[in-house]
Amino acid sequence: MKNKTYNKRKILVVFCCASVILLALIGRLVYLMVFDAEYYQKKAESLHEREREIKAARGEIVDRNGTVLATNKTVCTISVIHNQIEDPELVIQTLMKELELDEETVRKRVEKVSSMEKVKTNVAKEVGDRIRNYNLSGVKVDEDFKRYYPYDEIASKVLGFTGGDNQGIIGLEVKYEEYLKGINGTILTVTDARGIELEGIAEDRIEPVAGNTLQISLDYNIQSFCEQAALKVKEEKQADSVSVLMMNPQNGEILAMVNVPEFNLNEPYILNTGTDMDTLTDEQKQEELNRMWRNGCINDTYEPGSVFKIITASACLEEGVVSLSDNFSCPGYRVVEDRKIRCHKVGGHGAETFVQGIQNSCNPVFIDIGLRLGSDKFYDYFKQFGLLSLTNVDLPGEAGTIMHKKEDIGTVELATISFGQSFQVTPIQLATTVSSLVNGGRRVTPHLGMAVLDKEGNEIEKLKYKEKKGIVSEETSATMRMLLESVVSEGSGKNAYIEGYTIGGKTATSQTLPRSANKYISSFLGFAPAENPQVLCMVLINNPQGVYYGGTIAAPVVRSIYDNVLPYLGIEKKEIAQDEAEKNGTGEEDMAD
Repeated sequence: MKNKTYNKRKILVVFCCASVILLALIGRLVYLMVFDAEYYQKKAESLHEREREIKAARGEIVDRNGTVLATNKTVCTISVIHNQIEDPELVIQTLMKELELDEETVRKRVEKVSSMEKVKTNVAKEVGDRIRNYNLSGVKVDEDFKRYYPYDEIASKVLGFTGGDNQGIIGLEVKYEEYLKGINGTILTVTDARGIELEGIAEDRIEPVAGNTLQISLDYNIQSFCEQAALKVKEEKQADSVSVLMMNPQNGEILAMVNVPEFNLNEPYILNTGTDMDTLTDEQKQEELNRMWRNGCINDTYEPGSVFKIITASACLEEGVVSLSDNFSCPGYRVVEDRKIRCHKVGGHGAETFVQGIQNSCNPVFIDIGLRLGSDKFYDYFKQFGLLSLTNVDLPGEAGTIMHKKEDIGTVELATISFGQSFQVTPIQLATTVSSLVNGGRRVTPHLGMAVLDKEGNEIEKLKYKEKKGIVSEETSATMRMLLESVVSEGSGKNAYIEGYTIGGKTATSQTLPRSANKYISSFLGFAPAENPQVLCMVLINNPQGVYYGGTIAAPVVRSIYDNVLPYLGIEKKEIAQDEAEKNGTGEEDMAD
């Protein structure tokens, strides 16, 4: 009896436990089927869905007037699905013919067992359409986008280019990637367990979102004027390269940035030197490409030469160590410690005022005032003017100023720095600094990006940049504008003179390192109108053959550019007196520097 009772209890316990487990299982099943059904439905569908990416259209890049500089071209991506191919040989032969690929490449991709295999990307749309019309089982033709640059080489080192995935590689394309890239979409196709698409079931699509448009300060017409002028002087002087930088000194907007030779943005991996790339190693090829892509205006430093005398003069005037009436004597050289530093005029300029010293670009005058200022004060002005910091231009890879440490600036170093030697700056740094010295003392940020627009052209975001006031006093700035205007009207920069316009500027001729190579950079920086600068242009000619003085070969380039650009910008000529026109006539002897 006792055993029977024990067994009944045992059975009851087992039954209760089984019932609890069963109820738990039923509860879990109800939860999965009712409350979590949507989640597992999606998981189940994913097992039978094939996902294909739809690339988003990349945002355009347009100039300040709306001219499209970078856009997209519709192309196709050709893929094969192994399990759906019914006639492999027909597919192979067709793709070989249409895609112009060798049999080995096509066969390898067609016969590869995978859910989907890309055969070729960036296929011309008309080719993709022909392949689609064959109706080959297992062959997919998806429309895609390829970056396209309507003007090939225009502003190539500014705009930059994209890779095969439409992602920015260099230039503005990479700097403004977040605005331009867009959001890719997808195509979801239902398949069976073997991976074969099921007929009669519609595809699910997640539409892509196109990138936004970037409007930049570059002006296509001005860029073209500058590029033509650069190409002309490069050919005439058989120079290695020519750079032209034009900006608005009042707000930092860059109107043109030319670095010839430019390269074809639609074929960025083909060297513009004509070099047979098959003869180069991979490392050599990459070095040559990197050299071709470099933007000399921001990536390269150089000794500025006499253009830097603008900075020296501004610092000395601001500090009060020189006045316009100060007198100097130039015998053709100046002895500093054990160094004999020569003036570009071998016989010397003789007696001259500070104003004449600037007009003549006289090295001894600037050595004298630089020594008056002293190394400590000079270094302080380097910092105040922003020369020891980056300009923060909105392009990648900006190089910094290469300057002596403060404690290493002795008398000789100070003397050579005063007229622009023994240190290096970038063209963008020099142009930005001079802008602050002639615009009333405001250090602006040089930039290209102006605004982000939607596809309808409506402004989404206006791009803003920092500005620092008080670089120099308005009085010093006004004095520098007057002095630099006299350089063009009466001095070494007169080859930049245009009748009816007031142009300020400074010539320069600097030697590259090593000096034993006897290679020079000829340059000229000019701004107009001199009394209220609206545009500043800088030209650098690298290693010109024959005559290499900046006043002789670089100043005329700026003049030719301004002949086109100033009327284009609506800057009107002024009536001038006959005697002034005669004074600035071309019959006078050119002054070297």
